[in-house]
Amino acid sequence: MNIPFLDSWRKRHAPDHGVALADAVDRDPEGLAELLSECELLRAHAESAGAVLDDSPMSLGALDQLQPRWREDPELLPWLGNDAGLYLGTVVVRTVEGAGWWIRSDGQPVVRLANGREIDVVEAGQSWAADGAPELSQIYGELAEN
Repeated sequence: MNIPFLDSWRKRHAPDHGVALADAVDRDPEGLAELLSECELLRAHAESAGAVLDDSPMSLGALDQLQPRWREDPELLPWLGNDAGLYLGTVVVRTVEGAGWWIRSDGQPVVRLANGREIDVVEAGQSWAADGAPELSQIYGELAEN
């Protein structure tokens, strides 16, 4: 049924579909970096284990030393892995010259290095959370060399 005033109302009250996460990279890269660095679950888990996450490369080593108790909880594992990847990306973006966040067309945040290489840090975090390998500090070391 065609109801013109209803169509006009919908247009005025519809959510903004034109604002995409990928646009945030250009509009507000620092805001995007802040959002991706929150990693609340990982930070809370690390804090309860006595590890301090200060966004430094050394804190990645502290994460590598945590007892992986989260592996016993299949619901927690993917969330913690996601946070671990975002935290790895945060450390890389803050400490490796020329590195920055990039949002792929599928919506996945990746870190893009100065040489153009893109790293799916969330995938790396998922692997680390599930298997402990490769270690986050090892991944960082390889990326920092590039």
